[in-house]
Amino acid sequence: MQLKPLTKGRFQSIWQQDDAFIEKIFRELLSDTQLIAENEYLYHQGQVIDRLIMVESGRISLRYSAENGRRFQLGAMECDEQLFGEMEFFTGYRCQLDIVAEEPLTVAVCSCERLEEALNQHPKLAIFFASAMAVDYQDMLEIFLHRMLYPIVHNVAYDLYRQHLNKQPMDGFSKNYQEAERFGTTDRVYRRAVKELIDAGLVARTKQGLEIQDLDGLRQFLGNDSFE
Repeated sequence: MQLKPLTKGRFQSIWQQDDAFIEKIFRELLSDTQLIAENEYLYHQGQVIDRLIMVESGRISLRYSAENGRRFQLGAMECDEQLFGEMEFFTGYRCQLDIVAEEPLTVAVCSCERLEEALNQHPKLAIFFASAMAVDYQDMLEIFLHRMLYPIVHNVAYDLYRQHLNKQPMDGFSKNYQEAERFGTTDRVYRRAVKELIDAGLVARTKQGLEIQDLDGLRQFLGNDSFE
C-alpha cells in the first residue's frame, strides 16, 4: 500500500482531505533508516514480520517460489512512499513473497508495536489501512484470476492493454525468463504466445520491449476484457 491519498474506494474523499494528518502520524512512527543494496531482500518468503518497511522511492520486485522449483514473478514496481509488511502485520502470517531491491534503496522502518499503539490511539488511521489494503487486494486478485483462468496469449495481450491504459499496478521485466515467470509459465511457452500476437499483427517487438501495433485489433481480441 501507499502512504498517499486514495484515489478510489468508499473513503477516497476523506483521505484526500486528511492526507496530511495520516502522513504526519505515520511518519512519527518511523524509527530509523537503512540502506538496502541491489538484489538484497527487504523480506524473505516465510519470514516472520516484526516491522514494516517504507520505500520512499526506488524499484523493487515481488516473487513467490514453490517447493517444486517453479517461481511466479508478480512483477516490478516503482515505489512512491510504498509500505510493505502491512498485510502480515494484521494477519500474523509469515511473509508470502520475496521482496527484492532492484536497485540500491534507502528505506524507513516502523516497528509493529509502535504501529499497534498508533492504531489504538487513532481509529482513522486504522480505517485508512483497511481501505488501502482492500484496494491493493482487489488489484492483485484481478492479476491472479487472469493468470489462472485465461490462456497465456490472452494474458500477455491483456497485460499490454493494461499498460496502455496506465492501469497496471506492476511492471514487467526485460528478460524473457522473468516475463515467463510473471505469467506462470516457461520461457518456451511465453515466447510462443508472443509470436502468436506478433504474427497476428497485434503487437511488435521493439528495443523497448513489446508494444501494441493494432489497438483496435487488440481490443477485439480481448473482447469484454477491453472495457475501460
